[in-house]
Amino acid sequence: MSKKPVIVFEGIEGSGKSYHISTVSKYLKKRKIDHIKIREPGGSLNSEKIRKIILNNKSNFNKNTDLLLYLSSRSENMIMLKKYFRKKTILIDRFVDSTIAYQHYGLGLDVNLINTINKYLLGNFKIDFTFLNIVNQKNMIKRLKLRKRLNRYDKFNNSFYKRVQNGFLKLSQKKNRKYQIINSNLDINFNKSLILKKIDKLI
Repeated sequence: MSKKPVIVFEGIEGSGKSYHISTVSKYLKKRKIDHIKIREPGGSLNSEKIRKIILNNKSNFNKNTDLLLYLSSRSENMIMLKKYFRKKTILIDRFVDSTIAYQHYGLGLDVNLINTINKYLLGNFKIDFTFLNIVNQKNMIKRLKLRKRLNRYDKFNNSFYKRVQNGFLKLSQKKNRKYQIINSNLDINFNKSLILKKIDKLI
């Protein structure tokens, strides 16, 4: 594995992935390790514009449009990601597996279509390691209630999030996938330590 790896943080709403990727970014800054951190949807200037459209509570796109908007956001990000690939450590908050988990397992869209477009967009860009943050329904609801504002994807029913999380777990079990499952129902500092120990090995 490259010492300038691509590391992705995945998980449903309230799973702690954004907290942990921020912690890792601060840790790398402290160690003066050159890296970039982006989120999806969002990240680059144009992707952030698309993010606002996707997550706006007044938006009511059909599921096909949603998929294409997410992939459009990724298309914009790939310009930057390919520029820094193997030159800097790359941290990504949601990526390819989120599209499959949400749009395929969650909303029932054709996984072959998703894979075909992703393959075209990514080219030789490779993910080296994924932290999958899982959370139970009780804690997910509790954490969402603490948010000041909820976006459109924070408001699906519980069965949707269950399908999505199960989708993530299925993806983590595929051959040749380097995953670490983080049980975010456990103590947050315990998980923080677990993740940083793994980061030390990866970088």
